[in-house]
Amino acid sequence: MGGIWIIIIVFGIISFAVNSRLKSKFRKYSKMPLSNNLSGAEVAKLMLADHNIHDVQVTCVPGSLTDHYNPANRTVNLSEEVYHGRNAAAAAVASHECGHAVQHATAYSMLEFRSMLVPLQNASAKILNVIFIMMLFGSFALTNFMPTALLVVIGAYGVMTLFSFVTLPVEFDASRRALAWVKDRQIVNISEYGMAKDALKWAAMTYVVVAVGSLVTLLYYVSMFLGSRD
Repeated sequence: MGGIWIIIIVFGIISFAVNSRLKSKFRKYSKMPLSNNLSGAEVAKLMLADHNIHDVQVTCVPGSLTDHYNPANRTVNLSEEVYHGRNAAAAAVASHECGHAVQHATAYSMLEFRSMLVPLQNASAKILNVIFIMMLFGSFALTNFMPTALLVVIGAYGVMTLFSFVTLPVEFDASRRALAWVKDRQIVNISEYGMAKDALKWAAMTYVVVAVGSLVTLLYYVSMFLGSRD
């Protein structure tokens, strides 16, 4: 099982580096006042209105980089620094989250597929937690059932890997919609557009790291299962 710890450590370091870079970018661009002086909340409401979306509420939530779109209650939830911020970073994040609302309103296929996978994703995470706890504290009891346990782990990680890769086009498309809108609507000038694009690029990289890490972990357990059959 030493291999899995190597994977966890390696991708933990990569994830930390990417997240640190993302936070650094947002700190930098948060210091750049937006030329039109619009707040993140105002940018979000304007983008929703421009796309004829009137049943989505823009709310303020605590935390840093906690911004998200909730399709269940149709809310664009912006962190305090984005909701009140009047800078390129706030405009980028606010428009990106509204990009998800536009996806929802237009029945974007990958978003609908991702939503269908959410229950399976949650169930898979719980199954993995149970199995890993059993392996950690009672591995002797699983010795005779290891091939079966590995198959369950592979199935659960297969779902999580699929979910993480389906998330990629959803996130990239939301950023594409956001950047096109802020440019066409002249929410940002040329230099601010570059900042917004760079910030969203690093935000997307966090999802790429998760997806690749999940795939590598899945392949590791597949190789373990094949090895246990020899």
